[in-house]
Amino acid sequence: MRRSLFPSLLLLLASQGWMPGVHAQGWPSQYEGVMLQGFYWDSYTDSQWEYLERQADELSQSFSLVWVPQSGYCNNAYNVMGYMPVYYFDHHSSFGTEQQLRSMIATFKAKGTGIIADVVINHRNNLGRGGSWVDYPKESYKGVDYQMLPSDICANDDGGKTAAWAKQQGISLSANNDTGEGWDGCRDLDHRSANVNRCVKAYLDFLLNDLGYAGFRYDMVKGYSPSFTADYNSTAKPDFSVGEYWDGTQPIKTWIDGTKRDGQPTSAAFDFQFRYRVRDAINSSDWRLLGSTDMVINSPEYRRYAVTFVENHDTEQRSATEQQDPIRRDTLAANAYLLMMPGTPCVFYKHWQAYKPELKAMIEARKLAGIHSESEYLTLDASARCYARYAQGRRCRLLCEVGETSEVTLLGANATAYTEILSGHHYKYLLSRDAECAWISAADGEYFEPVEARLVAVSQTEGAEIVYTLDGSEPTAAHGTRVASGTVVTVPQSATLKAGLLAGGKVTDVCTRHYAVQAFEPYSVTVHVQADWSPVYFYAWDAAGQLNGSWPGRQMSQADVREIDGAAWYCQSFSIPSPGYSFNIIFSQGMGKPQTADIPRLSTDKFYIAHNNGSNITYEDVTDQHSAAVQPIPFTPSGHAAAAPIFDLQGRRASRPARGGLYIQGGKLRIW
Repeated sequence: MRRSLFPSLLLLLASQGWMPGVHAQGWPSQYEGVMLQGFYWDSYTDSQWEYLERQADELSQSFSLVWVPQSGYCNNAYNVMGYMPVYYFDHHSSFGTEQQLRSMIATFKAKGTGIIADVVINHRNNLGRGGSWVDYPKESYKGVDYQMLPSDICANDDGGKTAAWAKQQGISLSANNDTGEGWDGCRDLDHRSANVNRCVKAYLDFLLNDLGYAGFRYDMVKGYSPSFTADYNSTAKPDFSVGEYWDGTQPIKTWIDGTKRDGQPTSAAFDFQFRYRVRDAINSSDWRLLGSTDMVINSPEYRRYAVTFVENHDTEQRSATEQQDPIRRDTLAANAYLLMMPGTPCVFYKHWQAYKPELKAMIEARKLAGIHSESEYLTLDASARCYARYAQGRRCRLLCEVGETSEVTLLGANATAYTEILSGHHYKYLLSRDAECAWISAADGEYFEPVEARLVAVSQTEGAEIVYTLDGSEPTAAHGTRVASGTVVTVPQSATLKAGLLAGGKVTDVCTRHYAVQAFEPYSVTVHVQADWSPVYFYAWDAAGQLNGSWPGRQMSQADVREIDGAAWYCQSFSIPSPGYSFNIIFSQGMGKPQTADIPRLSTDKFYIAHNNGSNITYEDVTDQHSAAVQPIPFTPSGHAAAAPIFDLQGRRASRPARGGLYIQGGKLRIW
C-alpha cells in the first residue's frame, strides 16, 4: 500500500466534486473504487453482520463499497434472503440484529468503506394473517405511521389473480396497472400511489440517514418505471445507486436515461452484457468475444454508470439441482479482466473467499495504475486463444492478457512498453513503464507458509533495480538489499517488506507489504452455554456437513455440565484442524421447538447466555467476561499483533508465537 498516494487521491476526488458523504448524481465521476458483493445465495453464516464486521480491516483495504443482503425483517429471522420483504423499519434479519447491522455499517464507514443496501421495492410480501394476501404491518418512524394498503397493489398483479381474490373478499386494489414487468412471488406495488411513494421515501431516508448505508442497489428495476427511481433518488440523495436491469445493452441504457433528473442520470446499472461476454468467451474457449461492442462500458457517455461483474447470487451454481449460469473455469482470468476494465467492478464474495491473495494483488494493481470508471481502453491483440487489452489510468496503463498468454503478440512500441507484474492460470498483468514504481507481487495478509514475493522495477530507465528491507525500515540507495528486477524474495516469518525503485542513483516510490507468517497447529475449542430451559440441544455443522448428528443435534446431559466462574455451563468441544476452518452452531429446545438463529464462524472458545422467550431463543455472547476462554489475539490493520505483550503458558515473553498456540495477553488466555 502506498500511503503517499492517499493525500493526492483525496485532493483529486475533491477536485472532481466527490468525497464520501457528499451527494454524487447517480454515480461519482471517474470513480476509482471497487465493490464487493458481500453475500451469495443462502450465505447465512458467511454474511452475518458480525462476521462481515470482523473482516472490516482487511476488506476496507481492497473495497470502497460492500453490497450486503436486504436487511429488513421478513416474518422470519432464520434462513431468509430478504427478497420477499415485509418490514421496512424493523431490521432484525437472518444476518443479525439491527444493533449488529448498525455496528457493522459504522465500522466500515470509519474505515472509508460504504455499505450498499439491497433495496427491494418492486414488490412486498404480506403478514399472512388469516390467509390474507394484502395485509401489511403498521410501522412508525420519526413519530409518523406508515402502512401500505390493498389499494397500493397494482390492478393487474399476478395476472389478475390477486384482483379476483380481492373481489371475493370485498377488497379493492389500485386502479393502476403495473408500470413494468410483473412478478408472481408476492404483491407488485403501484408506485403511482401517493401512499407507496410516501412509504418508500421514508424507508430510503431510514436506510441512508438513520442506519447509515452509503447507497442503494435496487432489486428488479424492470418491474416499475425508471422515473420512480429518479424521484426516490432525487429525494434521498444517495452517494451511490445501481439498478438490477438484466437485459441487452440498449434497454439498460434506456433505463439509465429514464432515471434522469435535470438531464443527469440518478442511477448506475449493472452491465449484464459485460458478464455475458466474459461467460461466453470462457465457455466457448474463444477469447475474441471479449471484444464485443455490446456492453454498457463500450459507450463513453454511459461508462461512468456501468457496474461490471462476472458472477452474482443469481448466476452462481447454488446447488446440484440449481445449476443457474455459473462460470465453471478460468475464474481468476475472468476477474483479472474485470479488474482491469473501466466501469466499477463488483467482485463476487465466493471468488474473494477462494482467491483472496490473487484478487488483492489485482485490485492493488488497478489502484496503482489509477484505473477509474471512465478510463479509455484499447485492444492490442485478439485471437480465439488469447486476448490483450489495456486501460489508461491516471498514472499509467494496466495491460491484461487472458487465455494462452504466451501467444500474445504486442507489436511495435508496445512490445517493449510494458513490464509484467502478475501472472497466473490464463492471465497476466503488465504495467506501462512510465509508471516508474516498485511492485511486490504477494499481497498483504496472513500466510501459513513462507511468502514468495516477486520484486519488480517498472521503469523507463534500463537496468532499474529494487532495494528492499524486511524490518520495516525505509530502503535507500545506501540502506537495504539491492537486487535485479524480477528477483523473488522468500519471507519465512512475519515481517514488513518494503521495496523501492532504484533508478538514476535514487530510491523512489516505496511499496510496502505486511505479512503475518505462522505455521498452523491443530487445536480444540469449547462452546459453553447457560440456558433457561431443558432439555438443551447443540446442533453443529461445518462446510462439509453435520458435526454431531442430524437436527436437532446432540441432547446435552448432566455429564456435559461444567462449573466455570461459579456458574454451570453446558459444554461441547470441537477440533480446529486447519487454517481458516470454522464451524457453526444452533441451540434449541428440540425438534419443532424454539431455537436460536445460526451462530456462525466459530473457531475460538465461546460463552453464551441463552433465553427461551416462547417463540424463539435469543442469545448473548459473554465470552469477554470469562478469563477461561481461549480468545484470538487481536491484530492491527497492518496484520501485526496488537501492542500488549504476549507470554507463553510458562510466563516467558513470546516474540515469535506459533500459529494455533495458546498464550496470555492482557491477562487473558488467547490463541495466536
